[in-house]
Amino acid sequence: MNEIRIQSEPFDPNIEVDILRAGNPAIGGVVSFIGLMRDINEGETVSTMTLEHYPGMTEKSLQTIVDEANQRWDLLGSRVVHRVGEMKPTDPIVLVAVASTHRGEAFQACEFIIDFLKTRAPFWKKESTPEGSRWVDARHSDDEAEARWKLKT
Repeated sequence: MNEIRIQSEPFDPNIEVDILRAGNPAIGGVVSFIGLMRDINEGETVSTMTLEHYPGMTEKSLQTIVDEANQRWDLLGSRVVHRVGEMKPTDPIVLVAVASTHRGEAFQACEFIIDFLKTRAPFWKKESTPEGSRWVDARHSDDEAEARWKLKT
């Protein structure tokens, strides 16, 4: 079972993982990634971060990424939960959790999904610093992380 959610409410990553693995004795491993809001970015203190998205388009983009992961690996389920709205340092921003029979597929699929999410899902990030607010550009390192998957078939 795959689930993709975008929400403004906080979520508990442990509960999400428990839901993913519940009732499926074929699952041999679950790998999860939890993205957290940091209090420093590019050397400046960040007090809050606001994430915006394009409703409908963002969910569709995430579904395409999860579908591609399911084509590449034999997965038993996944959950992608992404917050939007204002967040504070230490808040969970995103969860990618993937279940499979064996750990190797779960590790690869989880990394694939977060790498593609960072570059293909339409989210916009605005940070509040002591000097004011600023929009954050995409990172070149995220593009490089996505590009290496294109080399793997």
